[in-house]
Amino acid sequence: MANTPHGGVLKDLFARDAAKHDELLNEAQSLPKLKLSDRQLCDLELILNGGFSPLEGFLSEKDYIGVRDNMALADGSLWAIPINLDVSKDEIDKLSIAPGRRIVLQDSRDDNLLAIITVEDVYQPDKALEAKNVFGGDPEHPAIVYLNESVKDYYVGGKVQAISRPFHYDYVGLRHTPAELRAEFAKLGWTRVVAFQTRNPMHRAHRELTVRAARSQRANVLIQPVVGLTKPGDIDHFTRVRVYKALLPRYPNGMATLSLLPLAMRMGGPREAVWHACIRKNYGASHFIIGRDHAGPGKNSKGVDFYGPYDAQTLVESVKDKLDIEIVPFQMMTYLPDKDIYMPKDEVPEGVKTLDISGTELRRRLRLGLPIPEWFSYPEVVKVLRESNPPRVSQGFTILLSGYHNSGKDSIARALQVTLNQQGGRPSTLLLGDQVRAELSSELGFTREDREKHLARIAFVAAELSKAGAAVIASPTAPFASSRAEARKLISKSSNFFLVHVATPLEHCKANDQQGLFKLAEEGKLTGVVGVDQEYETPTDADLVVDTTKSSVREIVHEIILILESQGFFGA
Repeated sequence: MANTPHGGVLKDLFARDAAKHDELLNEAQSLPKLKLSDRQLCDLELILNGGFSPLEGFLSEKDYIGVRDNMALADGSLWAIPINLDVSKDEIDKLSIAPGRRIVLQDSRDDNLLAIITVEDVYQPDKALEAKNVFGGDPEHPAIVYLNESVKDYYVGGKVQAISRPFHYDYVGLRHTPAELRAEFAKLGWTRVVAFQTRNPMHRAHRELTVRAARSQRANVLIQPVVGLTKPGDIDHFTRVRVYKALLPRYPNGMATLSLLPLAMRMGGPREAVWHACIRKNYGASHFIIGRDHAGPGKNSKGVDFYGPYDAQTLVESVKDKLDIEIVPFQMMTYLPDKDIYMPKDEVPEGVKTLDISGTELRRRLRLGLPIPEWFSYPEVVKVLRESNPPRVSQGFTILLSGYHNSGKDSIARALQVTLNQQGGRPSTLLLGDQVRAELSSELGFTREDREKHLARIAFVAAELSKAGAAVIASPTAPFASSRAEARKLISKSSNFFLVHVATPLEHCKANDQQGLFKLAEEGKLTGVVGVDQEYETPTDADLVVDTTKSSVREIVHEIILILESQGFFGA
């Protein structure tokens, strides 16, 4: 293609002879090795294949400061998002990371040796300033949450040398490097290519938008969805790619192609739009679509948008002389039922009837098995989404019963499983605290740390079973709020979670304790008993609070069943 990569030269670090590869691989065997996080793996792959040209490694301090404060590398090249190799103090000490040191960057999933970095500098970033300048400063922004909670305290700058590509086992034929995609465009004779960024499933409105963009520019369409890290809670990339493949035949013959981008999104709105444009330039696109709230994470907990709807278009327009890629701005598309067409909202005459379905409404319809009209999405797309997002009646869930020993939680758990088995519809699994401890946690004691490990194991098993459609009933003591929150977080990623606080008073639990655990603890003959020498942190986020001194087991089970029925887990 006629257009050059961002920065002028495609930095394809795999473009070298086999002898050099063997030399680097041999050297790597004796060098210290740093295992990379998922984000670091995505970043490294795009450094190595040229997607992040003109970068040849992770940002040095001077480049980091330039990008953070002015959207420019030290040499003046436009770059909007810091690409950092973050490490801990322990890793610095263990691997002796210092300027001049050569470190192997290793895939944490399979121990594959990917590259060697020659350390230029090691520095501590100003995370507060990075959060403010790059992402806007709202502490609820997902990138800022990640920066504060997951990014380590030091950054390592330096150029990298490629050893091998990260292994991918899914959609291998759709994973092109920039050089490969450019060669494909040249083979097809495509000289004008409009790239479309997405991290969501595509529907009729997206198809209409991209076709309009291509026709307005007399160009072809590159659908290039992100299959690295996206916003927490997004639909998995396996489902999304099946949707894109189902949608592709709906384009005019030969207009569009599909290629996957292994990018770790930051949801950085305006800055991310500039970044995406630079990346698509590297992949050979001549035009790039920027729509409403491009790469924005939505609203914070107060309902306030992190970015304005067209902030991204405004920022990109302000740096277009440095981008050297044509931007195609688009507003939201809306459906006109009387004409059976889609049209940009700003072009719809006043008084004309329009129809829209929000992402929230779409998820509700999928969850409840409600109809999704053909004017919104194609039947083949809906079929894929329904396969991966079954209605509530087919979904699994976990009920975590938490309370003191002898509170009645085990009795409730057993009765609940019997009731669920009687109703049928999904397999059920019972994870009683003592039973699971004997099978999974026999080496653990009853310290806070051991109790947290025990609940984490229960949560892992419950998450896997409920993700597969089972009803899981777990009844550990689970006395600590932090570990209960972690269990909810883990299970909720892929399934449904309900916390039931069995709030039977401690005095009643002690008075009816046939095992005598409380008495032994009070006599100093037993330690780690919650309610004696360990505190029970009363849940403030329980979905249901019950008390066996006020309600029978049968009544409590009925209350739990009513909650499940109200949320659609049982058929009509």
